[in-house]
Amino acid sequence: MKIVKAGIADLDTIRRIVRDTIRAVYPRYYPKGAVDFFLAHHSDENIIKDITAGNVCILLNEEGQPAGTVTTAENELNRLFVLPEYQGHGYGGELIRFAENVIFEKYDRVVLSASLPAKKIYLKREYSCTEYNMTECPNGDFLCYDEMIKLRDN
Repeated sequence: MKIVKAGIADLDTIRRIVRDTIRAVYPRYYPKGAVDFFLAHHSDENIIKDITAGNVCILLNEEGQPAGTVTTAENELNRLFVLPEYQGHGYGGELIRFAENVIFEKYDRVVLSASLPAKKIYLKREYSCTEYNMTECPNGDFLCYDEMIKLRDN
């Protein structure tokens, strides 16, 4: 597997990874309004902004096919998604390790907002919950998530 920096030409790939993963996984954890809110949050405009800033990477599997994506911005780990067909093969862990290494080069902590499906993964990687949040969606549903932190080992 290989992790490469995304360019504007990769927008369709990033969009597909994000949307396919949200649509396949998130309805098991959240009501429809929260899923729709989450999809809108990861809009093309937001993805393009992050790509332009040089913050988005794509994980390519052993055959060179896109399997996942991660975004880092300062000390924040964002938009980590692995396509459902590639989950359970270590790609998510590889993306987390990659993002942590990028962040720990300049900062002493990684912060992130963990969705319900991702929280367990971060807890296994020694992240701690710092705050629980509920965002009300336009239709009255709620998107619940945890703010989490991991400190660099000294």
